[in-house]
Amino acid sequence: MTFTKEFKLLLKARYPLLYITTTEEERLEYTIKSCVQLYSNRAIYSWDFVDGYVGNPNDNGFASRNPLQALELVEKLTSDNPAIFILKDFHLFLNDISVSRKLKNLVKILRKQAKTIIIVASEIVIPDSIREIVTVLPFELPQAAEIRKELVRVQDSLGYSLPQTSVDNLVRSCQGLSLDRIRRVLSKIIATYKEINVESLELIFTEKKQIISQTQILEFCNSDVTLSDVGGLDNLKLWLKRRSEGLSQRAATYGLPCPRGLLLVGVQGTGKSLTAKAIANDWNLPLLRLDVGKLFGGIIGESESRMRQMIQLSEAIAPCILWVDEIDKAFAGIESKGDSGTTSRVLATFITWLSEKTSSVFVVATANNIYSLPPEILRKGRFDEIFFIGLPSEEEKKLIFKVHLSKVRPQSWTTYDIGLLSQKAKNFSGAEIEESVIEAMHLAFSDNREFVTDDILNSIMESVPLAYTNKEKLEILEEWATAGKIRLAS
Repeated sequence: MTFTKEFKLLLKARYPLLYITTTEEERLEYTIKSCVQLYSNRAIYSWDFVDGYVGNPNDNGFASRNPLQALELVEKLTSDNPAIFILKDFHLFLNDISVSRKLKNLVKILRKQAKTIIIVASEIVIPDSIREIVTVLPFELPQAAEIRKELVRVQDSLGYSLPQTSVDNLVRSCQGLSLDRIRRVLSKIIATYKEINVESLELIFTEKKQIISQTQILEFCNSDVTLSDVGGLDNLKLWLKRRSEGLSQRAATYGLPCPRGLLLVGVQGTGKSLTAKAIANDWNLPLLRLDVGKLFGGIIGESESRMRQMIQLSEAIAPCILWVDEIDKAFAGIESKGDSGTTSRVLATFITWLSEKTSSVFVVATANNIYSLPPEILRKGRFDEIFFIGLPSEEEKKLIFKVHLSKVRPQSWTTYDIGLLSQKAKNFSGAEIEESVIEAMHLAFSDNREFVTDDILNSIMESVPLAYTNKEKLEILEEWATAGKIRLAS
């Protein structure tokens, strides 16, 4: 249900106290006024702490710096005057006993009158004392139709029109931004390019990066890695290829549901994080990295709020790739954690969203230890697929050596004995192979000469791979994977 329809229904049902979460006060007021003009005949009173009531000549400036007096106006107006009272930032005063008591008393009266109090806040902060009388109503960011309308308005003012495909791309890129931010970034585009064009998409992404950086939960990652830079993993690459257009409009028209995502399990250094970056680049989608360590705050309820914020933001940026790195560390030993159930509630919010989401957010989660993960995450319906990425085979090691050597020696990589190197690098992961090449380059560089195959061999001989130091855990993981409980990436 859209905000307008829900709001209309709540007004008709005479809900006395609404709590609307948004940072777009101006857009919200415009939407409320439009809705009232169409469906109701109520006066609108708008209040803030500094200026008091504004908009109505008889009450201009009334209740300035006095939130309790702001509520008294609601009571002062007779029942013959249907009205809506918009109280901005009023959540900051709800812990005041006089304010909360006054709201309770007013609600008893308002249930019999055509009056509605609307508290506008940027976050949900509702004391337990009034929770029962408050109805929370989210105000979503502009959807495609509203963004398109704004683009058309700007085009008309400039006196030119864009091709339909360019408009579609711009609308898609602007999703996740507030209307005010969209207007600002369009002004920036016009100031830079003198017109709105496809080249301006980069400025829109810059604006989105700014929003994400302010959250301190999500990180906007730049990736120049492609799936061709990932050696081996043929099964996984084929699976990804078949879903590369899964988030497109063409797929939606076809009737395909949006893919949920995948979970990559394997030992460290096997290319899980590299694969996540490569997917974003190959699919030409923004990559958001979730810092699971920053999810958990010290204040009760803060962790759950951060998880909801992460979900809301990623859905607003959609279509995108959400990379949850080392998810096993966030929810390891969930039953034994003495955090009053915070981790359980955060997990419940996350897996519920994974199961029920319809947005174009493709989640790529990585884990090193499958046994640390709660069984709820592994259940069918959370992720589209779970892949195990084990140590590379000899053929895959050849590909990995080729990838890394061709990067540093694009003209002469064929002079290196990749076959011999692959044989000697027994139980080496992809990251350890890369490190052996880098170490060989350091050795040769210090001797002021070109590095050769023997240098890499020496580096391999001096290295102790993780497979030896963590042999038991690796064997258990590989046994579990080969038992048919999970798909193999190779």
